[in-house]
Amino acid sequence: MSRPLLALIDPFAMHHNLMQAKALAPAARVWAVIKANAYGHGLQAATQGLNMADGFALLEFDKALALREADPQRRLLMLEGAFDAPDTELAARHGLELVVHDESQLRWIEALDGPRRLAVWLKFNNGMNRLGFARGHFRQAFERLVGLLAVARISLMTHFANADAEHGCDDPLARFEQAAKGLPGDRSLANSAATVQLPAAHGQWIRPGIMLYGATPIAERSAAHLGLRAAMHLQSRLIAVQNLLPGESVGYGSTFVAGRPMRVGVVACGYADGYPRSAGTGTPVMVDGHRTRLVGRVSMDMLTVDLDPVPQAGVGSPVQLWGDQVAIDEIAAAAGTIGYEVMCRLAPRVPVQVLEAQPAGDAR
Repeated sequence: MSRPLLALIDPFAMHHNLMQAKALAPAARVWAVIKANAYGHGLQAATQGLNMADGFALLEFDKALALREADPQRRLLMLEGAFDAPDTELAARHGLELVVHDESQLRWIEALDGPRRLAVWLKFNNGMNRLGFARGHFRQAFERLVGLLAVARISLMTHFANADAEHGCDDPLARFEQAAKGLPGDRSLANSAATVQLPAAHGQWIRPGIMLYGATPIAERSAAHLGLRAAMHLQSRLIAVQNLLPGESVGYGSTFVAGRPMRVGVVACGYADGYPRSAGTGTPVMVDGHRTRLVGRVSMDMLTVDLDPVPQAGVGSPVQLWGDQVAIDEIAAAAGTIGYEVMCRLAPRVPVQVLEAQPAGDAR
């Protein structure tokens, strides 16, 4: 019998979340962000669940080429643009759209031969200071692109550092609008947080990421409050039960000491599976359909839970570590991180099963 740990991936939940994003920005088209192996969910499952997106946005050229082979018509956006001149040529040859955020990328495009075939997204640095042209060079870059025979279409984009904070986009949005004033082309500004709470930034294309997978982009508003559904369910079972007397401890470091007689369940899941080691006593866990708590320190292959709220539980009882019963954002908060990180570090050794129910339809 296999170790009873499994990640269930639900493409229909992704479809539902995509529809939520579309409802928030009904006039905009959608770049569904599927970078980092679709935030740990797997590209195949994500492209099934998100097939009604207008395009997919990612970073990895090998993954983009595989998507292009499977779907010759799908719009694909490379979020960090080309990493060298051959990438630029590859994008032009295979119809990949490129973010342009650096002088070197401009030079690679200028060196292209051939007809107008490359769609580019010129990125503005609004003060986040990661990628993009500063205000003084943004229009210059635009004018250079306009004059290139290889460039078929120029669109404009930026990214917000504080879209999850109230008024966190006010100044960056104003800086973008001033820099882009009078320039033609579609705009793509809004990530998940801005899609939820900044209609002024919706533009022609939104770029939702985390919300598509059922986690919240805004700490003060839960995924359930936003109408989102978990697309990843990490589940296991109890593989042992221990009976502790008052004063006895459990796990490495003896960080949890029983204050009364209690039953403790051992779950087949640990930090080698991607469960955060920094999650401490009190982190929520569902056992046999009842909410309880993690106790003690997470180890490599196991963690331990309080069974007092679940007296009927025993070896073999089902456990949900995160999913529709325990929000991944709760686990992340207990571990001092964010849902994005927890999703993305699901370990390769964890078996993955994609649920069969899929959304119908394919709009582009």
